[in-house]
Amino acid sequence: MQIPGPEPRADGGVGAIARAGGLHDYQLWLHAEYGPVVRFQLPGAETAVSMADPVLLEAVAHLDERPPGLFSFLDPLFEAGNLQVLPAGEHGPWRRLLLTVLAGWPSHERHFARFTALATGLADRWAALPAGQSVELQRELTGLSLRMICGYALDGGTEDPDGGIEDPEGVVEAFEAVLTDQLERLYRVPSEQPPEQRAERAARALARLRATVDRVIAAHHRGHLGGRSGGDGSGGGGSGGDRSDLIGALVEAGESPARIRDTVLAVMLAAHHTTGVAVSWTLHLLAAHPAAAARVTEELDRVLGDRPVPDHADLRRLPYLGMVLRESLRRYPPGPYGARLTTGPLAVGGYVVPAGAVVFLPIRAVHLNPAYWPEPERFRPERFTPEESAGRPRLAWIPFGLGPRACEGEGLAVVEAQVLLAVLLKRLRFRPEPGHRVVPVERFVLWAADDIRMLVEPRAAAGEPAR
Repeated sequence: MQIPGPEPRADGGVGAIARAGGLHDYQLWLHAEYGPVVRFQLPGAETAVSMADPVLLEAVAHLDERPPGLFSFLDPLFEAGNLQVLPAGEHGPWRRLLLTVLAGWPSHERHFARFTALATGLADRWAALPAGQSVELQRELTGLSLRMICGYALDGGTEDPDGGIEDPEGVVEAFEAVLTDQLERLYRVPSEQPPEQRAERAARALARLRATVDRVIAAHHRGHLGGRSGGDGSGGGGSGGDRSDLIGALVEAGESPARIRDTVLAVMLAAHHTTGVAVSWTLHLLAAHPAAAARVTEELDRVLGDRPVPDHADLRRLPYLGMVLRESLRRYPPGPYGARLTTGPLAVGGYVVPAGAVVFLPIRAVHLNPAYWPEPERFRPERFTPEESAGRPRLAWIPFGLGPRACEGEGLAVVEAQVLLAVLLKRLRFRPEPGHRVVPVERFVLWAADDIRMLVEPRAAAGEPAR
């Protein structure tokens, strides 16, 4: 039986995606029109098969190859080959190394004070803003998230809390310039800039990113030459104990200098996008749902009392905050889709997906599937109570992907996001800027077209009026 889908077009699907407003919205239309399994054209892959049913996704969860054409827009970032499409045999050891660095709960606890200090610095700055001055959540929070990951995984015990990073907001802008240029080429988006001017801007941004990586690695080396080790005495790249030194681990594993630089760049890209974007969307949703925001702040006040920041153990005592974050990641997954490559024919939902086909993972469409998420557009954190979660398919919520290519930094990203939300919401109140419209767009992640602008004010103490 033939997989349903729109008729092929000469433009390779570019026009249909553009008319829908981007791939993140096109995937929703496709599944509403054709059902849970859809065949469609996709730039960089020509033809793909998309599955929006979490039960059917079980049949492809084991796949460990990505289609190179679909991820080619990332090629310019890497010197030794695109890390997003490493062959399975090469990807496995690289992934295991990243997991040893990023996934350890003890190392998250060891760096917890650094996370809260960075979050407190941002809260202090926002609390001092003049009344009526708005903040751009995505720009500021992605910059802060970049500082967090560099200080966590890339400093190797240096005294620099940012791990050698300079001007994090500028680095975020450089990532956006490179990726936007490549995505516009992939989707053939007309540009107001002449091609040579656009290429020059992207080249400058890429040079800035490479220089930043070189500074981060140099800061790491200086820390080791100075005889400093990790904050708990475990050392950076040593083989025993707690290890959160990515560069040291890569050196120890015998990776080439080019692969080390590529890995640092890849981690900087993925980590700052995930956490900063997720926290931005969460604050946006809470500002639009004051009852949920009030419940979060009540929980924070009850658990933390007069303390302005949580400690590591407090995160387990903030269940509603966790549910709010999970519901936000359902509504606005930072990575709205993924893709795999079949190595053999697969029977899925009464259809046969041939070998060598691109399997499209429409994360946003899965998260908005009404069969598993009633009233899917509604923001309701209670979906994630143990009672409501029971019986739900395990792949109904996949903001960090699935299978052997799932995000290695999921645990770290969640801890960072919870810390940021706890510190900011304990101290501050957020209101949408009047007249500002928030429009999700596809820019490698699910971004807001003109950022998410908010008015921020300190929360009033008991018995005092708000500012």
